[in-house]
Amino acid sequence: MKFGKEFASQMVPEWQEAYMNYNYLKTLLKEILIFRQRQTRSSLPAYPLRPPPAKATSLKRRASLFRAFSGLTGRYGNTSPKEDNEDEVILVNAMQKSDEEQGEDCRSYQTIFLRSAEEGGEFELVFFKRLDFEFNKVIQFYRGKVEEVVQQAEELNIQMDALIALRIKVNDPAAAAVVSPMTNNDPASVSPFINQRNTGSSPLEAIHEVEMSNHGNEKEPEKKRLNGGKDYKLASLEVLNHIKINATPETPRSTMRSVFNSTRSDLHFNKKELRDAQEKLKKAFIEFHQKLRLLSSYAFLNQLAFSKIMKKYDKITSRNASHAYLQMVEESYLSESNEVSKLIERVEAAFVKHFCNGNRHQGMNSLRPKAKRDKHGVTFFVGCSIGCSLALVVAIIASLHAGVLLKSEGRDAYMNTIFPLYSLFGFIVLHILMYAGNLYYWTRYRVNYSFIFGFKAGTELGFREVLLLGSGLLVLTLAAILSNLEMDIDPKTKGYKAITELLPLGLLIVVVLITLCPFNIFYRSNRYFLLVCLWHCICAPLYIVTLPDFFLGDQLTSQVQLLRNLEFYVCYYGWGDFKNRDAGTCEDGRSTIYRNISIVIAVVPYWIRLLQCLRRLFEGQDSTQALNGLKYFSTIVAVVARTLDPLDAGVTIKIISATSSVIATIFSTYWDLVKDWGLLCRNSENPWLRDKLILPNRSIYFVAMILNVILRLAWMQSVLDVYDTPFLHRKAVVTIVACLEIIRRGIWNFFRLENEHLNNVGKFRAVKSVPLPFSHEDGDKNL
Repeated sequence: MKFGKEFASQMVPEWQEAYMNYNYLKTLLKEILIFRQRQTRSSLPAYPLRPPPAKATSLKRRASLFRAFSGLTGRYGNTSPKEDNEDEVILVNAMQKSDEEQGEDCRSYQTIFLRSAEEGGEFELVFFKRLDFEFNKVIQFYRGKVEEVVQQAEELNIQMDALIALRIKVNDPAAAAVVSPMTNNDPASVSPFINQRNTGSSPLEAIHEVEMSNHGNEKEPEKKRLNGGKDYKLASLEVLNHIKINATPETPRSTMRSVFNSTRSDLHFNKKELRDAQEKLKKAFIEFHQKLRLLSSYAFLNQLAFSKIMKKYDKITSRNASHAYLQMVEESYLSESNEVSKLIERVEAAFVKHFCNGNRHQGMNSLRPKAKRDKHGVTFFVGCSIGCSLALVVAIIASLHAGVLLKSEGRDAYMNTIFPLYSLFGFIVLHILMYAGNLYYWTRYRVNYSFIFGFKAGTELGFREVLLLGSGLLVLTLAAILSNLEMDIDPKTKGYKAITELLPLGLLIVVVLITLCPFNIFYRSNRYFLLVCLWHCICAPLYIVTLPDFFLGDQLTSQVQLLRNLEFYVCYYGWGDFKNRDAGTCEDGRSTIYRNISIVIAVVPYWIRLLQCLRRLFEGQDSTQALNGLKYFSTIVAVVARTLDPLDAGVTIKIISATSSVIATIFSTYWDLVKDWGLLCRNSENPWLRDKLILPNRSIYFVAMILNVILRLAWMQSVLDVYDTPFLHRKAVVTIVACLEIIRRGIWNFFRLENEHLNNVGKFRAVKSVPLPFSHEDGDKNL
């Protein structure tokens, strides 16, 4: 693989714009190469200048270029300037400080090209100006991120002091009573934050705890000698007098409590507070360590890219410019800064000590989870499942042609009972297949869906695993349908209709049991994640709303027909209609209770989204959630009116149904295109789209918008009375319309997550922000 592709594949997706633009610099080198080739052809047409072909090596092997930085001086410096060729000295790299009074860290770099007056020198001058721009951009971004992590380390240091003090207070109250009076409110007894720039020690180096002596009546905090030869006292319990617990309303109980109390509460010194604080701080450490690792990789990859591009320049121009430029890179803040590496070591040491009981293997598994590997067995079973599905489809079609079931008088009974029972699984399979397609294209275009959804590292499912689940369920469903048809056609089993009717129920029970299975099979962590999000949706607005929660809520709004089929399951089997294959009790209009429940079920997904919008609005996250909630409220009105329309043929109900449906459709379509997808920006770089796009072909966005509008109109079929068609059964039309909505939702999913990813890219947000357990009283950090 070429270095450019390998370099791009290892970039942090959200920081892509902050990396050195390797491909653009290669285009500038290509222009230099083309000019020199033309110049060579004019003088020596029989021997055109061509660069030697580069060997395809991996990024790991090219790491030797980065390690060779220290040897550049020896490689190029052994010969004196008198012995060098003229081309090896015509390029000189010079460094100039822009804000010299602000210190070494605020320097900017500029390269002076000494041969710009030569023929073709303007191409090389443009190259070095762009190279300087990219280098200064990388330095500025890296320096800003390092300062950011240093501040976060300071906060984590204070949080650890508070956690350790709380741990002592809760687990050993007798020792805490002895230690606390010894502080006497002396500021010196409270461990200070050690700033590297001030004292020569890095943050988190002062993370420590009070260690009590096991003998003697006097128990004093021990001192810990830090790097630099200075003594600092260990954490004091006095710190507990200056902090409060961040009582973020994350559960129904905490939400109800926060309505009457403040979100910051006093410490009660109980084990629950300690357990919650430790869990939050553990997650904060994991995310902080992940950010440090990303920064370390960022510095390494950029240094390697600058080395590679300068090597290419030397090859094309036959000059010796890389020595001076790479020496500048080696002496820059990007190479000389060691704050990140020191912080990584100290975070790992602190995490292993305080959260893993000194078990380094366990700590490293949490801080450095192993990358997930694709398994060939998954691909094999996907192929087998798809092949079995095709064979079963052929067998079902053959059974339908061989038998007379759908041509007999029982056709309507079969379509009104068995067809809705199995169409439920069809909706699930279609949604899973659309999600598998989303995963494939998200992965292909480097949309960081794992970070956006908040999956635990190494547990996220790829498109192959999701495709395996969908194809496996499809095989079970088609096998049940074929068995049902064979039992209906076979004279031996034709009389036992109760047995044939129980097949869909048995399949549903199997699916539910697999979903709820507590054992570590069938992707347990993902099933648990799905169930937690589903529970948060059911209990809205009592839980804090995260992106996976409202994303799942949006999926439920496209599965209204599936929920109605679940209602049909309860009615059909609960009232015993399956014994006679008669859905009289459960048909619309023939049961008042069933009709009312059907209206409620159709409203539930939109009601959940409305409550989620209100929760986010009250939390102050986004003021536009008021309009979003209004959108779902208009949809609720439209759904209720459309559900009542077929039952009440009055003109007033039809007018209300048509008007509300039109308003809800226009409102929802506008929100999809403008708010969720971020498109239809008139003054953007891409007219009527947005400034940044992931897909290379802009026409795809216009096609997606048109499809979204057309498929949005599909749900108005009840207003237009197109249920009954001469060539399709009414249940088949309902199923087709529901499938069109699922397809529209699948298209919506891709562009919704693409827009979310681009928002993260614009803010360079590559790590989750974890709420810390403690807050400083009056904002005072000098505890």
